[in-house]
Amino acid sequence: MATAKKSTTPSTAAPAAKAPRAAKASVAHEPSMRFYHSRALRQKTDEVLSALEAHPGRKNHGDAVSDLVSDLIDAGMDYYFLKALKAADVGFVAEQSARLGMSGAIKLISSVSSKFLTRMDHTQLKVVATHIRSLAVE
Repeated sequence: MATAKKSTTPSTAAPAAKAPRAAKASVAHEPSMRFYHSRALRQKTDEVLSALEAHPGRKNHGDAVSDLVSDLIDAGMDYYFLKALKAADVGFVAEQSARLGMSGAIKLISSVSSKFLTRMDHTQLKVVATHIRSLAVE
């Protein structure tokens, strides 16, 4: 039985090597929504990112960045969602139900992000660190 010859039209040809992404224009003028967190979390952020930048040869940076990102996710979810519920005075049961739901979501998101962060090399972790630093405002 004869098989049809595959066409190599542009739509089925092998993809070319990816070109580097063009640098985005400054996003300083874009709308932004950031959150406040504790001074202790800011200190941890600075310590983890500074260690990553100062000691590139250490092996535990992926774990440290992963733990930091998990803490930032927790603080952000609390700030954006749970703080608003508490301020709206939705009641103890509704607030606790929301807190339980958020806890599950935070665990899931943290688990997924950890799988990626702990496998990154130093160069990739530095990109993540730069992004985190760009979000931090005094």
